[in-house]
Amino acid sequence: MTYQHQWLNGEKINLPVGKAVCVGRNYAAHAKELGNAVPEAPILFLKPSTAIVPLMPAFAIPQDRGSCHHETEIAVLIGQTISKISVDDVPQAIAGYGLALDLTLRDLQNQLKKQGYPWEVAKAFDGACPLSPFIKPEQFKDISQTEFSLTVNGQSRQQGFTQDMITPVYELIAYISQIFTLQAGDIVLTGTPEGVAALQRGDELVLSVVGQSFVSKVS
Repeated sequence: MTYQHQWLNGEKINLPVGKAVCVGRNYAAHAKELGNAVPEAPILFLKPSTAIVPLMPAFAIPQDRGSCHHETEIAVLIGQTISKISVDDVPQAIAGYGLALDLTLRDLQNQLKKQGYPWEVAKAFDGACPLSPFIKPEQFKDISQTEFSLTVNGQSRQQGFTQDMITPVYELIAYISQIFTLQAGDIVLTGTPEGVAALQRGDELVLSVVGQSFVSKVS
């Protein structure tokens, strides 16, 4: 299924589908659950546009490359080109917020980490970024105080609070802009809370934020 950014009502967003800039270990509890040190600065990696697919009604996971973990994250849609901006300039560059799954081939990632290799093979494969429709920023009273969650087959898996981020959303985007130019249509994935686990075919997922729920299935 071809992906195009869209609003909750299904209306297409007139922005291209760009890269996804992701941050690792932005929640201390998640770093701890994987036995990783809490970083002193954001750990950044990229997913290409070909990794982005619609979250709904279903998405596929690789079947022959070991366990595939869900990592539920607040996704930020960038609405204009930004480079080397200040934190104060970030809000005007945000077109919308959504939820994403940073799908991770965990067995493969662990092997790559042991060898000192990059993570992209485990993080940036086709379909590695299922993405929800976007919600306009005014529906978020305060993105720095926002709760989001994931249930799998009716069981709570992840519950995140953006106030627990090591680097908050606006600061994260300003930091990224010092290194990568962010273009209209790019996505920023802001990190995952604890509770990551393997997905299986047939799993039913519900991702929720600010009163909106997105229902999906692993095909």
